[in-house]
Amino acid sequence: MTLLNRSFAPGRSFLLAVLLCLTTAAALAHGVSESDKGFLQGTTGVQFLPFLYLGAKHMVTGYDHLLFLCGVIFFLYRMKDIGLYVTLFAVGHSTTLLLGVLNGWHINAYLVDAIIGLSIVYRAFDNLGGFQSVLGVQPNKKAAVLIFGFFHGLGLATKLQDFSLSPDGLIPNMIAFNIGVEVGQLLALSMILILMRYWRTTVSFARHAMTGNFALMTAGFLLAGFQLTGFLIN
Repeated sequence: MTLLNRSFAPGRSFLLAVLLCLTTAAALAHGVSESDKGFLQGTTGVQFLPFLYLGAKHMVTGYDHLLFLCGVIFFLYRMKDIGLYVTLFAVGHSTTLLLGVLNGWHINAYLVDAIIGLSIVYRAFDNLGGFQSVLGVQPNKKAAVLIFGFFHGLGLATKLQDFSLSPDGLIPNMIAFNIGVEVGQLLALSMILILMRYWRTTVSFARHAMTGNFALMTAGFLLAGFQLTGFLIN
């Protein structure tokens, strides 16, 4: 029986409150501080360690990425499966991040970030068994994670192109940035896994798993709506 076929219980309201707060922050998740912006635009030559740090910082504070990954691993228990899905996301994210910056792809950031918000909705809806219950189909989970990974990487690439990055050392700097993103992802994911493993040992997990995914879906809709509003008024 899928989660959508079960009766909905409100559960603990803090789950929704926390995710809504994260969504508010996620609206600015791809934002860059003034100091980092100044560094990105003023640096020339190879700056491997600074770009590695900035990449890791982006992922740790990239709440849209973290919400999506929370949805991906929500019902994954074996490290083999977690590693596979996270690798697929990393491959997608890394590919469009590098290609987008190096090839100068110019895509509207609001639209890309709206799709990123909807990726969270998709993942939560899938966790609730919505595709089978409502639509009678089950999309390929692995392909979906890879495809949405492309959009997540493209979201950052569009932001980086708002800056005048020096072509001197651009390729090694972007490689360093991308490595930093993956390092940050591993650090953030480790914390998420620790919390998830603890939650799964409690009786509240079975009672509130559905609530948690409804909260994830709500957060994704809010993020997508925020970005679409920005697209329409700008």
